[in-house]
Amino acid sequence: MIDKLQFKWFKSIETVEFEPGSVNVLIGANGSGKSNLLEAIGILSAAVSGRVDDEALLRRGVRPGVPALFKCSFPDIKGPLNIHFGAWRQSASYEVSLFNPIKDSAQAWRYHTENLQKDSHRILGRSHRRKEKHNPEAGLAALKMVEMTDQDDALLLLNELRDFAIFTPNTPTLRGTLADSQQRQPVGLAGGQLANAVSNLDRFRTATKANKDSSDREAFIAKVRANALQLIDWATFFGTYSASSMPLSPSVGSMESVVRFTDRFMKSGRNTLSGYDASEGALYVLFHMVLAAHPKSPQICAVDNADHGLNPRLARELFRNICEWNLNSPYSRQIFLTTQNPLSLDGLPLQNDRVRLFTVSRTEKGRTVINRIELDRFKKMAEQGWTLSRLWAMGHLGGVANV
Repeated sequence: MIDKLQFKWFKSIETVEFEPGSVNVLIGANGSGKSNLLEAIGILSAAVSGRVDDEALLRRGVRPGVPALFKCSFPDIKGPLNIHFGAWRQSASYEVSLFNPIKDSAQAWRYHTENLQKDSHRILGRSHRRKEKHNPEAGLAALKMVEMTDQDDALLLLNELRDFAIFTPNTPTLRGTLADSQQRQPVGLAGGQLANAVSNLDRFRTATKANKDSSDREAFIAKVRANALQLIDWATFFGTYSASSMPLSPSVGSMESVVRFTDRFMKSGRNTLSGYDASEGALYVLFHMVLAAHPKSPQICAVDNADHGLNPRLARELFRNICEWNLNSPYSRQIFLTTQNPLSLDGLPLQNDRVRLFTVSRTEKGRTVINRIELDRFKKMAEQGWTLSRLWAMGHLGGVANV
């Protein structure tokens, strides 16, 4: 798990440093820089993998851009030559500076400096000032990983970072009527493989039943699945079936497999709904279920607008479950979520230090800043019945629009 992140000179970020937990919720006004923070992790992930270009960024859910837009451009500071990213995990750290000229930009960003350390001992390093020359578009950490055999903090840090992805599910893609442009495991960055992911999760659970060593994983998947079904209060069942066996209009385009729900209020024989006909909230619940329970989900990931399409009370309960799923997971997982729904915060068990709430805002000069919200600051108000949602809506937490 990443213990600290640091970014410099990226978009609206001049300098930001923060310490994430296992579950991290970012709140803030539109345009405050929440997505910039997630994308900074995505660029760091691409750098660890050895190449930073549009293809590598798209694979991680980062919006491609030109150097003039990626680099800090505040009028009161000199334009930086490079952008700096860093991550720390216990005794290990990885830092990289990337460079691409604003004029005459190249397809791939160039590595300006790169440094991997463990216990203050440098494992690898590069600098534009050194005599030895490396391919400036190829990262050294990716090459070093091939040689590293010990499962120490340094290798774990690189492995966790390189598979990072920002998921941004949307309703048409979850319904299976729109193709997902990035088919990342296990569900696609926009949710386009939801039906297959639900099916794979069920098959994995069945397979682990026969393996005594995997009984904890089977129990975890079963629990997460049961929790998800409880959140979809109108359904008694969900699963995956072929589109040809479902009551779908011939004018509706769909994938070969679709999600199927059984409606508990309708009579037998006419109580089957596909993902196309079901409520979008149910699809978002299944998306988060898969991301939490599937063994092929990234160890570190983000979901932008994680509350999209959800009723406020459902958002609160879903966030409560997301925290429980990740805190009790048999996998090593770390997740970043952004939300605009105040009631989502009431589902966060902030008394657990592994769950952390951050406000993201911009200073008077436009710099993005991030601050952790700790309950001790609001103890008296909490005793008087103030909830986190009310504190946020009334402006006491920060992270609100100045309108």
